[in-house]
Amino acid sequence: MTDRRLWSYKEIAAHIRVQPDTVRSYRKHGLLPPPDTVENGKPFWYADTIRTWVARRPGNRSRRAND
Repeated sequence: MTDRRLWSYKEIAAHIRVQPDTVRSYRKHGLLPPPDTVENGKPFWYADTIRTWVARRPGNRSRRAND
């Protein structure tokens, strides 16, 4: 089952428990995967894209015990 919901910086930040500006910085520095789509100049990622990125990113300490 795939999760096709689109996430903005705000949803990504909530998922990894950081501020949205931190996620913007990740993208600026090439640490975030390319957006799955861009609408009106705003990038969006599928939830599954971000979950995969979180699982693979360096320093992943599996903070999401009960999510």
